[in-house]
Amino acid sequence: MKQNISLLLLTVLFLFTITVQAEIKLPAIFGEYMVLQQQTDAAIWGKADANKTVKITTSWNKESYSSKADGDGNWKIKVATPEAGGPYSITITDGNSITLDNVLIGEVWICSGQSNMQMPMKGYRHQPVFGANEAIAVSKNENIRLFTVERAKTMNPQNDFKGEWKECVPGNVVDFSATAYFFGRMINQALDVPVGLICSSWGGTRIEPWMSESGINNFDFVDLPDKNKEEFSQQTPTVLYNAMIAPMVGYGIRGGLWYQGEANRNQPLEYEKLMQGLIENWRDEWGVGEFPFYFCQIAPYNYGYGGINSAFVRDAQRKAALNTKNAGMACLMDGGEEDNIHPGNKKEAGERLAFWALVKTYGQSGIEYSGPELKEMKVEGQMVHLTFDHARNGFTTYGKPLNSFMVAGKDKNFRKATAWITNKGITLFNDRVREPVAVRYAWEDFIVGELFNTEGLPASSFRTDDWEVK
Repeated sequence: MKQNISLLLLTVLFLFTITVQAEIKLPAIFGEYMVLQQQTDAAIWGKADANKTVKITTSWNKESYSSKADGDGNWKIKVATPEAGGPYSITITDGNSITLDNVLIGEVWICSGQSNMQMPMKGYRHQPVFGANEAIAVSKNENIRLFTVERAKTMNPQNDFKGEWKECVPGNVVDFSATAYFFGRMINQALDVPVGLICSSWGGTRIEPWMSESGINNFDFVDLPDKNKEEFSQQTPTVLYNAMIAPMVGYGIRGGLWYQGEANRNQPLEYEKLMQGLIENWRDEWGVGEFPFYFCQIAPYNYGYGGINSAFVRDAQRKAALNTKNAGMACLMDGGEEDNIHPGNKKEAGERLAFWALVKTYGQSGIEYSGPELKEMKVEGQMVHLTFDHARNGFTTYGKPLNSFMVAGKDKNFRKATAWITNKGITLFNDRVREPVAVRYAWEDFIVGELFNTEGLPASSFRTDDWEVK
């Protein structure tokens, strides 16, 4: 009798083992409540038994797609996605089936960076997100889905990370990135399509950890890490890309969002190159062309003594946007807080990113997406005349004087300029600068910019000189 029971238990255990081995395994980025990018060939991948045929059936078109797993059980299948809609289901089988329910087809954006992207709707300790409680209270939306990548670091690229797709309800929104949420909410409202937001961020991190090894190799001023080193920090080049970006490379997306720069503020010239490099690197890794990439300019903040004026890195971000195809910068010159590096107005940060996407990615008209951008500087005697793009209806200071312009002569000594709005732009004058050669605007660590277009978008810090950073 005991022998029969033992034999039965062994048989059950054997059959259970076979069943477990035969299960389809998917990375965390694929699951119920996910959003797939609309109107594309969306890749789905995972693990199965070696050399098994895997078949995917999608409910929106009743089509089936199949591929054979390799000797290690790896497989990847691309499925054709329709126009935005849902919910749908996806069935994946290699003899044993799994079904993913409540899948939406829509617009997918990756949202990354350091603490200002990570900052959740509930804010940080003693640091609120303005208007968050009201926004959270009415946040239930069946057509927005949220995914937060769990923080991790590794020396080598990984195949998976931890996280899960969640519904957009107050209990989930409260812990999700505020900048990303406000971006997604506007895109959803403006286009009336489902939106999937994937937030992969880590507070306090530099830009170098978010680039792959092939991307970092393009910069001789960055040292590649020793992969055999057992102890390393989240600031080590490539380690966040490896752990928090690499596992989803190839997932169908519309574009990327970025909010970072504070940790690199003392290397503005290098940062301008690295910002362009990160965008190009991610595009190379995804291999789907120059997908849109929009980022927030860091807001003014009093960093105190011992560092470089952060206006230099704000200007580096501005130049990186101008010099990178299909990229744009949301200016936050009016949103800084002197004693808080995490400004609370994340609604404006997210919505200004959305303005870029609505116009440049989705082709919406009637919307302004950028603040005034310097077009040309002309000098007539002691007068300096500035003209701007993105000021089709002129300028406003909301009643404040223009106190943030400076002019300099060949001595490179900048002096505060008297500035006024003209029919064509802005004119500057300082009676001590006989022959003006350069202009700077809003060139302080913490400053509240006064120059806006009539759509309410601020001008960025800028300089017309290329003099030494100090």
